[in-house]
Amino acid sequence: MSSNENSEKPSPEVMLTFYRRLYPFKSIYHWLNHEHAPTRLFTQREFAFTLVGDVYLRYNSFTTADELKKQVCQLNPTRFEIGPVYSARPRDKKTMRPGAFNPILRELVFDIDMTDYDSIRTCCSGADICKKCWGFIASAVQVLDSALRNEFGYQKLLWVYSGRRGIHLWISDKEAMELTDQQRKAMVGWLTVVQNRKEGSKSLNVRTGGKLPPSLQNALDFLRHSFVDLILHTQECFKSEEGYEELLKAIPDSLLVKTLRSKWESKPGRSSEDKWSDCFKSMSADKNLMTALEDIIIQYTYPRLDAEVSKHRNHLLKAPFCVHPSTGRVCVPLDLEMIEKFDPKSVPTVFQLLEELDAIRVTEDQNTELHSDWEKTSLKPYIDIMEKHAFDLMQEARKEKLKSDTSW
Repeated sequence: MSSNENSEKPSPEVMLTFYRRLYPFKSIYHWLNHEHAPTRLFTQREFAFTLVGDVYLRYNSFTTADELKKQVCQLNPTRFEIGPVYSARPRDKKTMRPGAFNPILRELVFDIDMTDYDSIRTCCSGADICKKCWGFIASAVQVLDSALRNEFGYQKLLWVYSGRRGIHLWISDKEAMELTDQQRKAMVGWLTVVQNRKEGSKSLNVRTGGKLPPSLQNALDFLRHSFVDLILHTQECFKSEEGYEELLKAIPDSLLVKTLRSKWESKPGRSSEDKWSDCFKSMSADKNLMTALEDIIIQYTYPRLDAEVSKHRNHLLKAPFCVHPSTGRVCVPLDLEMIEKFDPKSVPTVFQLLEELDAIRVTEDQNTELHSDWEKTSLKPYIDIMEKHAFDLMQEARKEKLKSDTSW
């Protein structure tokens, strides 16, 4: 199999081979089902398929991993998405009386996309992404992961690279899955500090009596370091005139703004770090201006969430290990520890994986699950992450079952 550029879209033949020999259907089943034997967490779960020609098939459901695999191989979708657990099997939706078919359970999901950082990143533009601008995603992940664990007590978090320029989070804690739409909306509102707007930096409305809430104050301690490394050094966000003008918009002192602008115009070679130092020296004596500096740090580094993804239980989200149709990269799970050093371009593409398969002799029927195939490719470390996460969920479900069986 010849090597392919990322810009080449995977052919139907390539995708079918990927589904037959590499896609970890059993791992996906265990992750969604939380047990070995089928439960409603899987059997009443919606799957939606996108076929060649943008044909979209919703409300599919399955009983087992093998049944899901068989359908995927028959349809050969360009990708498929996972939805909520409904009050009945989604495939029976048309036979249900009105009002009897509703979403009842759903992982709490979040989406962080590089699109929302386009106004401040300097290394790439458009659909491009590199290790440098991945720093925005990495910083956001650290803050959001910490907030969800420490403020809400969630533990079953799975981060998944989107295949192009973002990351998804799936939270499978029982309490998270039972959240109503209203509760999800309230949580997203609490976590949304920076609105995804393109008109530039503006004052944040997050303080009460001039003070930040404790959770945001804790995040700020981390974001100060992220701001220096990412905004001042890696991205040099204030080096250009356009960049420092955005910074000046966030300073609530017109006389100071005029002084700083004059200085920077006369010395265009000053780095972002130098300009930030100018701001700090000029503003450190004024409590209100120091507050503005903190708000600037938050504005540039706090997670920018796609709120609509998280608000509704019936929202569909691309399944882990799908292949991104534009890049050919696989949507792989990531350990929290590896996210900071992660390079999106290091993710195996479907073309690369099939080249790796060329060395593997196939001795079994193509329709069976060939674990030995993915175990011998560069996909293995990522499937190991998923299997460990699924195992932890199954252990938790087992403990809960034992509790209920022994309770009076």
